[in-house]
This record gives sequence, structure tokens and C-alpha cells, in this order.
Amino acid sequence: MNNISVFLVVKNEAHNIERVLNSVKGFDDIVVVDSDSTDNTMELAAHYTDRLYNHEWQGMAVQKEYAKSLCKHDWVLNLDADEELTEELKQQIIDLVRKQDVAGANIPIQEFFLGLPVHSSAKKNSHIRLFRQSLGGFGTERFHETASVEGNIVDLSGVINHYGEVSLEVKVRKANLYSSGKAIDKYEKGKRSSSLKLLFVFPVMFLKSYFIRRNFLNGWRGFIGSVINAFYAFLKEAKLYEQNLINKDTRD
Repeated sequence: MNNISVFLVVKNEAHNIERVLNSVKGFDDIVVVDSDSTDNTMELAAHYTDRLYNHEWQGMAVQKEYAKSLCKHDWVLNLDADEELTEELKQQIIDLVRKQDVAGANIPIQEFFLGLPVHSSAKKNSHIRLFRQSLGGFGTERFHETASVEGNIVDLSGVINHYGEVSLEVKVRKANLYSSGKAIDKYEKGKRSSSLKLLFVFPVMFLKSYFIRRNFLNGWRGFIGSVINAFYAFLKEAKLYEQNLINKDTRD
């Protein structure tokens, strides 16, 4: 696959890196950008590619934009270290990049939670992970960054497997870390906390996660995950309130 570049942003991912790199064998350009790992992430990555770089952490979107800029080809595919490209999706990608009227693709993410796949009938998140770098890029978000692409975006059915939430400790830690970054992003854009959101964001987001996104199909895993998802939404609003309070511009 000589017309597609794969790029990853990593740090201390020795426990994941071989799985994702195994899944993209056959791509001739694989870029891995590290942020001062203290484990053997890059030693393992060196078995799969020589396109290894270190870049000081400046936020996820900035890191990904830097990694993208190192890619040789116009078509780029972004994966995270705790993900895996499926064979079905790989073939769909090969077919798609031959088309001239497409700028990118929305790809569904198959989540694995507590070691098991989320029910196939639960709603999947989809993200633009494949696109022409000449037509798209990332913003400045610290976490949960998304690519913005100009042009025709198609939906693919093949999935990326995501193994990031291997334990409740990891899921809660991510919720705490990401909510801090999102709150600062919002504050820097001039957003203010809302009393109504502080009151209602938790129950509303729980209902959305558990019923609308059909996480009830996952049994107790779905209930627990939905509670944490709702708490993550609450934390974002509470930490935005905290930012407003620190800077003395809260609206009661």
C-alpha cells in the first residue's frame, strides 16, 4: 500500500504498540511520534518501522498535526496505540483511496470494555481517521481531538478495534484527565459554566449512554460504563465552573 501513510502518537505504550503495528503491516509509510516514553515503546516500534520521532507533548491535536506533517503520502490514516485495524476495514481503505472524488472517511470504533467487546447493536462512535492531508487537519484540543476535512466524506462499515478501557481504574483515570483538558479548552474559548448543566448533565448523559446508545445491552458493564460516561460529562462542566471561579468570572 504505497499511497497511504499511517501515523501514531504514543507514550509508554509497550503493552499495546505491537498489536496496532502488526495490524498495519503492508503500509509502506508508518510514522510513530513519541513523547519521552520511559518504557520500551520505541524499541518495539523499531521492529516495524524506521520512521520514529520524539516530540515534546503539546496537546493531542498538536502532536497529531506534527505526526501528520511527517507523512510521505497525501492519504493518511490515524490510529492510536490501543487500537487495531481490522482486515475488513483495511480492504475498504484500499478500495476507497482509488477514488478521486473523496476527501476522507468516517470510521466506526468497536469498543472493548473490561476485556469484552461492546454489544454489536449498541451505537458506535465514528471518527474521521482516514483523509487527504492536503484537505484536512487538527485543531488545538488537548484531548478528544477530531480531524476537520474539506470535501466529500464517506462512511465505512469496517471498524477499528479499541482496547483502551481495560479496567475501571483506566476508564476513571481517563475521565479525570480528559475532563481537565476539555474544561481548559472551553475556558480558553470564552465558555462559562451553566447552573442548568451542572444540575442536569449527569442524569441526561446517563440516559443517553444507557438507553439511547443502547449500552443496556451490555448488562452490568453497560450500566457501570454509562455511570462513568455521565460522570465524565459532569466533570467537564464542574471543572469549567472551577476555571471560572479561579478567574473570578463565574455566573451564578
